[in-house]
Amino acid sequence: MSDKRILDIIASPADLKLLSNEELSILAGEIRQEIVATTSKTGGHVASSLGAVEIILALHSLLDCPKDKIVFDVGHQAYAHKLVTGRLKDFGTLRTYGGLSGFPKPSESPYDVHYSGHASDSLSVALGLAEARDLAGADQKVVALIGDAALSGGMAFEALNNIGQAQTPMVIILNDNEMSISHNVGALMKHLGYMRASSQYRQARDNVQEHLESSGPVGKAITNFGRSMKESMKQFVIPHSMIFEQLGIVCTAPIDGHNIAQLRETLRAVLNADGPVLMHVVTRKGQGYMPAVRNPEKFHGIAPYNIATGEVIKSGKPSAPKYTNVFGKALVAEAESNADIVAITAAMKGGTGLDEFAEKFPERFVDTGICEEHAVGFAGGLAANGKKPVVALYSTFMQRAIDQMIINVALPKLDVVFAIDRAGIVGADGPTHHGVFDLVYARMVPNMRVLAPSNEAELVHALHTALAMGGPFAIRYPRGEGEGVPLPEAAEVLPEGKGRVVREGDDVAILAFGRMVGQALGAADTLAEQGVSARVVDMRWVKPLDVQAIQAAAETKLVVTVEEGVIAGGVGEGVLGEMARMGLHTPALNLGIQDAFVTQGGVGQLLHEQGLDAEGIAASVQERYRAL
Repeated sequence: MSDKRILDIIASPADLKLLSNEELSILAGEIRQEIVATTSKTGGHVASSLGAVEIILALHSLLDCPKDKIVFDVGHQAYAHKLVTGRLKDFGTLRTYGGLSGFPKPSESPYDVHYSGHASDSLSVALGLAEARDLAGADQKVVALIGDAALSGGMAFEALNNIGQAQTPMVIILNDNEMSISHNVGALMKHLGYMRASSQYRQARDNVQEHLESSGPVGKAITNFGRSMKESMKQFVIPHSMIFEQLGIVCTAPIDGHNIAQLRETLRAVLNADGPVLMHVVTRKGQGYMPAVRNPEKFHGIAPYNIATGEVIKSGKPSAPKYTNVFGKALVAEAESNADIVAITAAMKGGTGLDEFAEKFPERFVDTGICEEHAVGFAGGLAANGKKPVVALYSTFMQRAIDQMIINVALPKLDVVFAIDRAGIVGADGPTHHGVFDLVYARMVPNMRVLAPSNEAELVHALHTALAMGGPFAIRYPRGEGEGVPLPEAAEVLPEGKGRVVREGDDVAILAFGRMVGQALGAADTLAEQGVSARVVDMRWVKPLDVQAIQAAAETKLVVTVEEGVIAGGVGEGVLGEMARMGLHTPALNLGIQDAFVTQGGVGQLLHEQGLDAEGIAASVQERYRAL
């Protein structure tokens, strides 16, 4: 008997149509084993992908992709999708440089519909696809797969309203696993939980099933039943009413998301409906791998780990504290002496280092769910009434709330601190997650002050400075370990708009921001060996800039700026603007992220690719210096 797996003979989704429900269930187990085996080496989004395997198999066994479209929300759950769409042989390269993306990526496969790296956008994209289909007179099926946490995002609600109004045929699969990155919060999550638990709802569900079984054409029956019975169901049967049906979207009863037969039976029905249908599927994150089941938050995004224990594999070398953890402890220390401090995050309590704060000051901690715009607007309201909110978000997600940063915080000059985590290159998650735009959007806003600490000690001082000075304030710091410098016993207020010279030199002045200070020092060492004396300045302040440091830099032969962000609109261009304003004509060189999206890979690898490691900086400076 052959040991060959079913998975090994799946060349495309068309092969799934030949399998029975029992064989698909066996395949689901094989896929889970493949996901665990691969991610234990590469790291990745394990829990969510394990939880969605049966949903993906059911979809691909009934749809005709890539003609039909599956739109993933975020894409954390898409590993099974990759494995059955011809990417098994490359799956071992997941999230590595030049390998498979950890998210759907249209340039990687025709089966991937859009770059799904941020939550709550799938319904809008899916509705656009469905409307384009109808305008072209085509017959594509369009399915959006969205998690319960992503459904709480404002963009998703906007789309639901539009979908209900348009009545465009499409299917929304609500993957209800009661988890985001942190535990779900909010009224919608309570509503879904009530639906799952209510005996009255279960009775209503059974009545719906009976009706479906006794009706004619199934799809038509679902739609007609949903529309004709909507009001009576809402008012008399289902407690608290069903929010989706109020919006004009037929909603199925909750079904077991790990039951292939039930999933396919329901999908056959809803795919033929003549209006929008929401299919409510209940799953379990980490299904099939007990460490991920026990700790789905840890396995949301995890580094390489031991399969037997689920523990992350340590490098063995002593490590410096992570910036995120340093921030979290520093904020706790500040809150102990200032009762007005309130910490806010958007479904990322652990990811932003706020676990200890939430435990010590639960009444002053707010998790808004995946609602970054609301988080910032909410912070503005708190500040307007005398509190000092600190909004901790990843740089890439802070992008979603630029309008609120401008209108609700900066315009009224409110005391809000933006703790922008994961600033700069973040690594394996790739272009949707790199934090390379915050220097631009933070410095462009009037009344905003911006600090870019160069190490973990500077981060402690930066937070203290922001809280002490007040007003709109942004602090940006990278993912991962610090520089290994001692943490201060007492935080200090940094002089506004003043950097610090960390290395003297006469030939070249390197004005470095944030993590780039360490790389600039390494470059200065290399340049010294080549006969070039380089001054290195830790600029500290992105806004206001240290004009005296810029003037002093202009006394050398070459002014170099180095930032871990996009050059276009970045702080380097701000330095050039100051030089022009002061009439300084010293040759200058701006180093940063070029005008292209950064791929995935190790942080060091990507910094090297961008010419932002010590070697690359030294080479660029030397080339320009010799050309003077």
